[in-house]
Amino acid sequence: MTLRLSAPVQLAPETWHQLADEHAERADALTEAHRRRASRAEKHPVEDFLFTYYSYKPAILRRWHPGPGVVLNGGADQRGGWRWYEIVGGRNVRVADEQFRQERASLYRGVTGLLRATRDRAGVFGCFGLHEWAMVYRTDATRHEIPLRLGAAGTDAVVEAHDLRCTHFDAFRFFTPEAVPLNREPLDREGAIAREQPGCLHAGMDVYKWMLKLGPLVPGHLLLDAFVLARDIRELDMRASPYDLRDWGYSPVAIETAEGKAEYVRQQRLLSARGQALRAAVLDVVDAAAAV
Repeated sequence: MTLRLSAPVQLAPETWHQLADEHAERADALTEAHRRRASRAEKHPVEDFLFTYYSYKPAILRRWHPGPGVVLNGGADQRGGWRWYEIVGGRNVRVADEQFRQERASLYRGVTGLLRATRDRAGVFGCFGLHEWAMVYRTDATRHEIPLRLGAAGTDAVVEAHDLRCTHFDAFRFFTPEAVPLNREPLDREGAIAREQPGCLHAGMDVYKWMLKLGPLVPGHLLLDAFVLARDIRELDMRASPYDLRDWGYSPVAIETAEGKAEYVRQQRLLSARGQALRAAVLDVVDAAAAV
């Protein structure tokens, strides 16, 4: 049972309890493999990224929020003390979206402004995931204890044979010093909103982060959809990277070849479309709430 909420509604206890339970079950299924590995102190070079780089624990995904403008009947006992919730009608609760927007004004404006700018910008699809290659250019200090598919010299040659077009600062900041001047333009944090574009894999993964930053303003199904998108993007990101992940079950997308480039762009466009749909959906929710 999935609820798509576009107008203020009241949910009976049995309805929202079921939605919350189903959300938690879906979240548990999505994080089961990671939680199992973590209990054994096992690392995974692809999937751990969603819990280490973004530093959000699986438990945060289990907490279902209905989004703004939805009254949870009989929810005062369970959620009356939750942050960013308010009691209405004595025994009912709803998300205190106005309070969130006021007390987290800078964060709210920054996140929605970036999402809006990225949503309204055309995608660029010619980077071929070379940011991962630039992070190991002319260095022995790779970010993962995994061999390079083409070796160090072969990896450097791929970087030197291509035009680096990274537009995402949080990828660019991990470039080796030798790779930094090879990018088309220098990037900085302040210029992110002017450069972020929906073709970028890392911008697509970050939709998950931005939804988490907006907390209870984001309906649960959108948050989990964003997590799934981030997971799928991460897989392509690493398959197109210079690392040899075949022992981990990932076949390479060999972007040093014409066929690999074509496959990368094909998947990149599909992932970008999903990211744009999620940006539009969450902006629709928060804009509708702010207009009330």
